[in-house]
Amino acid sequence: MKLLRGAWKLLVAIKDGLVLIAMLLFFGLLFAALNARPGSKPIHDGALVLDLDGAIVEQPEDPAPFAALSGQPIARQFRARDLIRTIDAARSDDRVKALVLDLDGFGGAYPATLNEVGNAIRRFRDTRKPVLAYATGYTDGGYRLAANASEIWVDPLGGTMFAGPGGSQLYYKGLIDKLGVNAHVYRVGKFKSFVEPYTRSDQSPEAREASQALYGVLFADWQEAVKTARPKAQIAPFLANPQAPILAANGDVSKANLAAGLVDKLGDKVAFGRRVAAIVGGNDAKPAGWYDTIDYDDYLGAHPLPTAGDAIGVVTIAGEIVDGKGGPGTAHGDTIANAILKGLAKKNLKALVVRVDSPGGSVLASEKIRLAILEAKRQGLPVVVSMGGLAASGGYWVSTPGDVIFAEPSTITGSIGIFGIIPTFENTLAKIGVTTDGVKTTPLSGQPDILGGTSPAFDAILQATIENGYREFIARVAQSRHMTPARVNEIGQGRVWDGGTAHQLGLVDRFGTIDDAIAEAARRAKLDPAKVHATYLEKKPGWAAELAKSLRDKDDDEDTVGTDAFARIAGDRRATLARAIGDVKRLATTTGIQARCLECGGLGPRAASIADSRLLDIVLAKLGFGG
Repeated sequence: MKLLRGAWKLLVAIKDGLVLIAMLLFFGLLFAALNARPGSKPIHDGALVLDLDGAIVEQPEDPAPFAALSGQPIARQFRARDLIRTIDAARSDDRVKALVLDLDGFGGAYPATLNEVGNAIRRFRDTRKPVLAYATGYTDGGYRLAANASEIWVDPLGGTMFAGPGGSQLYYKGLIDKLGVNAHVYRVGKFKSFVEPYTRSDQSPEAREASQALYGVLFADWQEAVKTARPKAQIAPFLANPQAPILAANGDVSKANLAAGLVDKLGDKVAFGRRVAAIVGGNDAKPAGWYDTIDYDDYLGAHPLPTAGDAIGVVTIAGEIVDGKGGPGTAHGDTIANAILKGLAKKNLKALVVRVDSPGGSVLASEKIRLAILEAKRQGLPVVVSMGGLAASGGYWVSTPGDVIFAEPSTITGSIGIFGIIPTFENTLAKIGVTTDGVKTTPLSGQPDILGGTSPAFDAILQATIENGYREFIARVAQSRHMTPARVNEIGQGRVWDGGTAHQLGLVDRFGTIDDAIAEAARRAKLDPAKVHATYLEKKPGWAAELAKSLRDKDDDEDTVGTDAFARIAGDRRATLARAIGDVKRLATTTGIQARCLECGGLGPRAASIADSRLLDIVLAKLGFGG
């Protein structure tokens, strides 16, 4: 019997092994088949199509590898530098007869990023090549890009809806009190508003003052950019009294837009396609509206980053700064620090550019990254900081080692302040008759006690730690910016600034893009900027990420998301709910001292982060609302 049982176990093991090998071969072949795409297709004459069905970000997150196989939609994120490089390459390419912007599913971007991409579109148009934009409905971000087009089309049943920056922020104090949760907050900075949703039921006067100033500057910048790109657009009535021109057109928004010069043509996607075909060529044997196209991914693959000349290292710090290791889209302290140190170990870098696009996060992770950047300076390399859409709180902390800091006028930066927050549930337990007790040998025994509450000694120590951390932050900024600590404290206090004001205050040195920063780094290394190339210090996507990307791209033709005003509102509602779920998770799980920016959250991409969206899907599934 033992012999039979042993033989049976062996047979089962062999069977399981064969199944595993078969699955690996299947997915390997699937990956190879789907991955044989960018750069492998020849580029023919036609219109370069930018189907921006997602957000423009500094560093895309890795999508879930099997989401597409399960039928879940995969939101795409476009890397800003890839978009800009592609558009610029197409300017002098005779095969590219026109640029098409499909903005039906555009997910937004931070103001500075919109300006950079918009300027690239304008440079393309300045070559006298046509730029045609189409959308069912344009919101602020989409129109910022479309304003640079030579022809703006809108669906007759669509139109524009401009909201401007700002809106409602969720506050959880009332809910927290009803649940009996005690949110212990330790902070420095009267403008450090990140903790307010957990401690107040409304916005503080200080936070309101800072937000009004920031939003006012960014909104004025948006209006000026649109006016410069499209002088004939009578946009003021649609901002100050939007219902008036729409009611005058009997509710026909697109007709009101056409009369005001906001758009040039009304037509559905087929009519738009026919117009493009008249410019770049089409085929009557194809479905109506077909025209000769150049796929964005194919064109990007055919124009890789240059590799000639000396290497300038570029490290990207994008997304929330957190402790530990992880993939792109979130700035993991250990991962980024290790990438910098490995890059320096190769001894081929002539300078280091730090590209920051982050609202901040963990102070410990921020300091780990800062120390790695300082290692570059210790080795004699020039360090230049390039701020993208935002570099606030921890994002500014990691910027302090820079010899020079570049930003855009609409970059969101500052927020020099830190905080810590710990929830305890003694009042929640008391509501159901549960109490705590025990022997404590010191004032810190059992602390932090999330069930019984924190002690006065623990609270005093944490507040003192936060105040010391703020002094450290102030000292780093003072040394970097050649200011007195008193002056930094005056412009700090957690206040968020636009890039233009930050330049006046001395928090940034110059206006410019990442290309300007790389050129400056080359000059500081005594090199010719025309004879260097950027080496990005980041891990290449793994097979799972590449598989997910391929599956997503294969599914691009299936448009299942509505694009009219009501669909946009539904999408925004889902994003708000996802962020709320994420806020609860952050309250319960955040560890360590934090340097984050609250105001930054409503100014970037419309969609919630992939992590918050996944969490919402899990919660809805648990509640029986899953698909």
